[in-house]
Amino acid sequence: MVNAALDTVIGASRNDPAAAAPFIKQAQQFDSQGEWMQALDAWKEAAVKDRTAKNLFQCAKLQDRLGFDDDALRTYEECTRLSSPPVQVFVNMAVLLEDAGQFTRAEKLLKKVLEANPVHARAALFLKDVRASKDMLYDEEFAREGARRDAQMEMPVTDFELSVRARNCLKKMQIRTLGDLLRISEAELMSYKNFGETSLVEIKAMLTAKGLRLGQQLDRGHYDKIRGEMLEKLKGTVSEEILNKPLTQLDFSVRARKALQLLGIHTLGDLAARTEAELMGVKNFGQTSLDELRILLSDNGLSLRILD
Repeated sequence: MVNAALDTVIGASRNDPAAAAPFIKQAQQFDSQGEWMQALDAWKEAAVKDRTAKNLFQCAKLQDRLGFDDDALRTYEECTRLSSPPVQVFVNMAVLLEDAGQFTRAEKLLKKVLEANPVHARAALFLKDVRASKDMLYDEEFAREGARRDAQMEMPVTDFELSVRARNCLKKMQIRTLGDLLRISEAELMSYKNFGETSLVEIKAMLTAKGLRLGQQLDRGHYDKIRGEMLEKLKGTVSEEILNKPLTQLDFSVRARKALQLLGIHTLGDLAARTEAELMGVKNFGQTSLDELRILLSDNGLSLRILD
């Protein structure tokens, strides 16, 4: 009997069904008696003698049952590289991937099963679960990001390293939080008595270090109006079902998804109402992510808004 260490069976085998047969019989007997560890050892020995997807699948199932998830995943992956792996390999592997939080990989495996067998009830059920878990994860990430931004906007300006003059001017102007500072323009600051160029440079440098700028909250009303008008125009050419489709239901990179969350973009319509410049202005958002989103929009009959 092989050692009880539960690593995946790898390496060359003799592909000798006759040599494997006694171990298969022994494994089946242990299975029927509920002696899972002994059954696993026997199935592993059978797989060494005859390295087939069927024998490896039996190993993986027992590793899964015994709670050795990493070993089971490796064995299932080994199965998929051999000829004629059982369909259940892909389903079981997807379940383990979902448990590990690898929702995109799990979703792809289940889609593969349903492409081959559209009426596979278990795969369809697990696919719903994976998508629900995936949506929940992104919703939680978005909520956390929103809470973080709200907390940042409420930060007192007294927490920042500013000169006494700059602090006093902001205090007299009733600018008490970072959010207040983002809702005032450079011209308004400079119009205040005793507020000079030195203080302005100081405040702008502090905001720039945080990826922010004076007056950026003032832009929102104007741009929201433009985007609203754009969405109304799109309704005449694209169905509302497409425009309202949540981005959480679509498959694209995490980097691009995080950039859209930062911009408050939740649907395909929201995305189509944005410009290339707005997307490229997000930190770490590059050409690859831009091209990815262009393809995503194009596949749905949409494109990014072009500046007039």
